[in-house]
Amino acid sequence: MTNLLGMTRARLKAFFGGLGEKPYRAEQVMKWIYRDGVADFEAMTDIAKPLRRRLADIADIRAPGFGPGHRAADGVVKWPVTVAGGQKVETVLIPDVSASGAKRNTLCISSQVGCALDCSFCATGKQGFGANLRRAEIVGQAWRAARLLPPGETITNVVFMGMGEPLLNFDAAMDAVDVFMDHLAFGISKRRVTVSTAGVAPRIYDMAARTDVSLAISLHAARDDLRDALVPLNRKYPIAELLSACRYYLDSMGERRTITIEYTLIDGVNDRREDAEALVELLAGMRAKVNLIPFNPFPAANGCPAAYRRPSRNRVLYFQRQLLAGGLPAMLRTTRGDDIAAACGQLTGAFEDRTRRRARYQQRGLGGPSDQALIARETAA
Repeated sequence: MTNLLGMTRARLKAFFGGLGEKPYRAEQVMKWIYRDGVADFEAMTDIAKPLRRRLADIADIRAPGFGPGHRAADGVVKWPVTVAGGQKVETVLIPDVSASGAKRNTLCISSQVGCALDCSFCATGKQGFGANLRRAEIVGQAWRAARLLPPGETITNVVFMGMGEPLLNFDAAMDAVDVFMDHLAFGISKRRVTVSTAGVAPRIYDMAARTDVSLAISLHAARDDLRDALVPLNRKYPIAELLSACRYYLDSMGERRTITIEYTLIDGVNDRREDAEALVELLAGMRAKVNLIPFNPFPAANGCPAAYRRPSRNRVLYFQRQLLAGGLPAMLRTTRGDDIAAACGQLTGAFEDRTRRRARYQQRGLGGPSDQALIARETAA
């Protein structure tokens, strides 16, 4: 059976063309799937009955399964999502109100089962890597979540900041981006769809040729030696190479667009005045804003380094002031959902770890070597 969920409009047109049908059938089906949330071809009443019967025989609209949601005290909801092979990832809904008073629903979606990378401050990476999600499993997270919102509400923002590195699942992630922005599907603005990467530099160039959605870079350090420890991918694509790719992407976006630099503040590790000064110098002249994220602890059993702590509020504000004084726009990300382990860097899921990284961390109690062979294979263009 061909799963139509997650197919771009171009892919759907090709599918219906292969059936000898007109291209407008793809548009009809997209509206039914995304605007009306319909997964039964028989309910698509403006499609001829013979075609409906044929579709039921050869295709389906199959979304990943959602388990019961866990609601945090601040309204954040986390769902376990069952994907191929019964493995589980996690998806997070962050409800909010914009400065103008409009209701905003940001969905933090996963792109991989676990993560092929091993950033030292992230619980997801400590769980190892299981598989890339299919496009239907990525888009299906938003499709399911949208059905669970109160009447009249929609998904207003999508961020690829859940489990996994989206640029290591490039084709599926880019197809999902196209569906999120398509006005026949979710119709989300390119400024409200954000792809966050730990720095797969070659794929940022590829991304520039495919889309101009918002880009976020998980930087976390302004020096290669420190970033090597925090984000081991930096050993393959060091900061200078990464920022060159970012500037290329910025040039493709237009003069009014910026990229977001994500910077997780870890007490005594990367939150000193000299770290702030180095960050200001590094990003001088670049259209960038910094999103400061106080470190979100996770259980030592999941690989949290013993020395990692969240800085004090005063320390975080001090770091922000140093950036602002240097002319670098800097915002504080409010920690949301940490009481249900739904905050940034806390997602884990349940899956078979192909890398055996999880077992190594459990045996050692904390850090272990990065899976450089896997990283090299996954990042090969």
